[in-house]
Amino acid sequence: MHFVKSKSKIMNKLIFLFALLILFACGQKPQQTESVPVSFNMPIVDSEITKSKTKPKNVIFLVGDGMGISQITAGMYSSDKKLSLESFPVIGLHKSYASNNLITDSAAGATAFSCGVKTYNGAIGVGPDSVAVETILEKAEKKGMATGMVTTSTIVHATPASFIAHQPSRKMYEEIAADFLKTDIDFFIGGGKKFFDRRDMDDRNLYKEFQAKGYFITDYFTEDLRKVKIPMDRKFGYLTADQDPLPVAQGRTYLKFASNMAMNFLNRKSAQKGFFLMIEGAQIDWGGHANNANYIITEMLDFDRTIAQVLKFAKKDGETLVVVTADHETGGFSINKGSNRDSLVTAFTTDYHTADLIPVFAYGPGANEFAGIYENTAIFEKLKKLMGL
Repeated sequence: MHFVKSKSKIMNKLIFLFALLILFACGQKPQQTESVPVSFNMPIVDSEITKSKTKPKNVIFLVGDGMGISQITAGMYSSDKKLSLESFPVIGLHKSYASNNLITDSAAGATAFSCGVKTYNGAIGVGPDSVAVETILEKAEKKGMATGMVTTSTIVHATPASFIAHQPSRKMYEEIAADFLKTDIDFFIGGGKKFFDRRDMDDRNLYKEFQAKGYFITDYFTEDLRKVKIPMDRKFGYLTADQDPLPVAQGRTYLKFASNMAMNFLNRKSAQKGFFLMIEGAQIDWGGHANNANYIITEMLDFDRTIAQVLKFAKKDGETLVVVTADHETGGFSINKGSNRDSLVTAFTTDYHTADLIPVFAYGPGANEFAGIYENTAIFEKLKKLMGL
């Protein structure tokens, strides 16, 4: 009986090997299971664009400041439909630590993205030696690409500042504002008007200096951006608040529309050479610092609505790489026992940042580069390669 079973096993193996030979003879390969990229089979993305080996013409880089896995999860369970983030076909994780601390801040985190260097907390576009490092936005400008930034913080806050300025401290807001005039950025929207026209360190009126450089720069302090008509032969700056913009829960609604406005403007501005656009959902982080779950969720959902608009543009365009990530997690935010879809029981371990691994989502030409686990500085290297900088 034992012999019969052994013989049967041998025959089964021979049959399996014979079947493989037939498959290879027909030019087919046995089906394999891939660990990455992950496909959610949702209609908003086109997997063929993501699998394409071609490089992108445009890059849209979105930062949900303070957005860790739990912040995304809370937004997902609080939404009446799937998040746009759930549709991304490629997902990775990055290590967010700074050069001088396992817990990074937004300045060091954004400088890792923008310059490809690990630096100290508080550093804006400089390395650990405080020496300026050229940013990816500046490199894109040199290549002739159009460039822009949109944020729900002040435009001189740590994340946007790290893409355009070079200062030893994130608190040097007026110096950061002046650094804007050293670049040729085509489009920017965010708060912080006071750092441009009512400065303590000097008597400069940066509004007038921008206008002298050919910018159309304005501040309505309203949500009705639709009333703003931008001449295509001008560069554009719009300051949405004197200091910090309002939270979504208090009436701020401009992120989605401003991001769409930026994409269309930059796409027309540099139709041949492409564009680089950084979009920040800044106040997810502020909700974490405040240990306020509702603040986190409302900002998370606003950011996701913006992502949906970006994906819509990228899908139609076919030449745009979209990368979404965060600089760090904020609050040690968790969803605990007793939670359900209608009511989340949440808790926090800190009012500062944590060292959690941070998710990276990618769609479009070159997206497969962002699968896996890597340093936050690798995001800069991947973008630089794909953009041909």
